[in-house]
Amino acid sequence: MSVADLSKTELRAAALARRDAVPLPQRIAAATIITAHKLPIEMPTGAVVSGYAPIKSEVDPLPLMKTIAARGLTLALPVIAGLDRPLVFRAWTADTVLVRGPLGIMQPDEDAEEVEPDIVIVPLAAFDRQGHRIGYGAGQYDRTLERLRKSKHIIAIGVAMAAQEIAAVPAAVHDARLDLVLTEREIIDCRGS
Repeated sequence: MSVADLSKTELRAAALARRDAVPLPQRIAAATIITAHKLPIEMPTGAVVSGYAPIKSEVDPLPLMKTIAARGLTLALPVIAGLDRPLVFRAWTADTVLVRGPLGIMQPDEDAEEVEPDIVIVPLAAFDRQGHRIGYGAGQYDRTLERLRKSKHIIAIGVAMAAQEIAAVPAAVHDARLDLVLTEREIIDCRGS
């Protein structure tokens, strides 16, 4: 069976198994390397950058987010507003109270200010070099990126282990593309794809 014959569910499972197989020290090292990348985008002072609270074996974006914050940018984390709705974003600092959201993911509580990100750091299960990604199957980031892109220019950045790359993601019309993918090996610029 070729990669083209596999469903998103099968590709997701295989990519997550490869990511899960990466030992914790290597995932920590990957986060450090990703944080050291010089991003090929402008990040004006005051811009809002949303990351995510990592779960399971995801690469931890928090070191990258802290480095970004040191440049004078505002940080945010996503909040699940409903399973079939786009995410909302709330301001986040090291002092922000986090609560467990509907899917068990940590998110800012209701007291945190709602913000609109200019840059969205996106978790993923698998990706290709054209900027297509496979998430966890709920479509929340697809809906969210579509909503944000209707109102302003944003940059969507996937963060992953190189082992999560696949030759081609079977993308549908509604699947939102990433602009960049950061791995421990390289920065993949998908904007020209």
